[in-house]
Amino acid sequence: MTDRPGLFDPVLARGQARAAVADAAWIEALLEVESALAQAAADVGTLERADADAISDACRRPVDAEELGEEAAASGNPVVPLVTRLRAGLEGSAASGVHRGATSQDVVDTAAMLVARRAVAAITTDLREAADAAAGLAAAHRDRPAAGRTLLQQAAPITAGLRFAGWAGGLDDAAAALAAWRPAVQLGGAVGTLAAFDGHGRAVRAALARRLDLAEPTLAWHTERGRVAELAGLLGRAGAAVGSVSTDLVLLAQTEVGEVREDVPGRGGSSTLPHKRNPVAAVSARAAAIAVAGLVASVLTGASLHEHERAAGPWHAEWRPLTELLRTVGSGAAWLADALGHLVVDTDRVAAALDVTGGLLLAEQATTGLRARLGHAAAKDLVTTAAGAAQDEGRPFADVLAEALGDPDEARALLDPAAAVGEAAALVDDFLESRTRKDRP
Repeated sequence: MTDRPGLFDPVLARGQARAAVADAAWIEALLEVESALAQAAADVGTLERADADAISDACRRPVDAEELGEEAAASGNPVVPLVTRLRAGLEGSAASGVHRGATSQDVVDTAAMLVARRAVAAITTDLREAADAAAGLAAAHRDRPAAGRTLLQQAAPITAGLRFAGWAGGLDDAAAALAAWRPAVQLGGAVGTLAAFDGHGRAVRAALARRLDLAEPTLAWHTERGRVAELAGLLGRAGAAVGSVSTDLVLLAQTEVGEVREDVPGRGGSSTLPHKRNPVAAVSARAAAIAVAGLVASVLTGASLHEHERAAGPWHAEWRPLTELLRTVGSGAAWLADALGHLVVDTDRVAAALDVTGGLLLAEQATTGLRARLGHAAAKDLVTTAAGAAQDEGRPFADVLAEALGDPDEARALLDPAAAVGEAAALVDDFLESRTRKDRP
């Protein structure tokens, strides 16, 4: 079963996470839980294996998502009509063995863990692909001086390699945090007591966890939603990493800056402007990242308001935003991997940006270079005065500094960008070497 993509899905729901959270994937997960629950009961000896196998066979039959959704309105969740369908296709003890001891939330929550695990795997893959591309750029441009910017203004030189390493580091950390997340089985029965399992509840829960390869909690987490909140936070972190890099990309790709561009033939055109080559992948990744914060907030709001043993509303409120959050973060990660994988660095524009301020970008470096000869206070005063005069008079800072020093050669040496990047190259080396030591599952 596959879901047809919506109008905006190719832009806003790119990547494998979309399929992992589609309606068909949710139904598959619900059926997988019901099948595993029957098999777990057989493992423990509370259900005949033949009946468990019959239930598993019934769980392989196709279910129409739209029909199931319509039927779910009567009970408030899709498990009730799903169980009714399964029992209708079975007889005797097999029919009565369907869903035995469980409550609807047990099945939906466990299915959510399966859906999330598959989506997280897709997201993690795309984050790592994006990080690898950024790390490759860091290695290629390790020593290339570039304009460092703070508060959107040129501040001091860095290297392009250090910027790209920063991108890769954030993406690596987000991917590692997501990969470390461990989903857990949910099985507690109506109020978390396992009463309907006639004393075999903990054994069935353990068997179910083994069959689904999920962690087994000591207690039901029907209203203790820490796992859901944790997942939302990790996805939010991934969205933030995607947002930071994609924002840099769209800024660096601006016409007036032009330090990078996406090299994908046939992409980026405008409906009215024939010259446009928009950074579509970075724009789409950024769009996803913008949407993530609101989705995280929606999930966290629901997760924080569950009452008593089973919640009236907050549980239901998690389903859609959690699904959308997985899909949206997945889209951002996939688009960013695309953007970085096709990124071209315009080295001439990178170099040209260093000269935009007429040398003001090197003011701090000039102060540092003069400190040994003039002392800190005198060096700072000289450079500050020269910088102010350059800005007030509209003259190149290099010329004003040369006049103040009376030595053009000294001024030229002080304003060499390659000498002003500190330990950037070593930092890039340290980062790249650290990546080789990390074991990826």
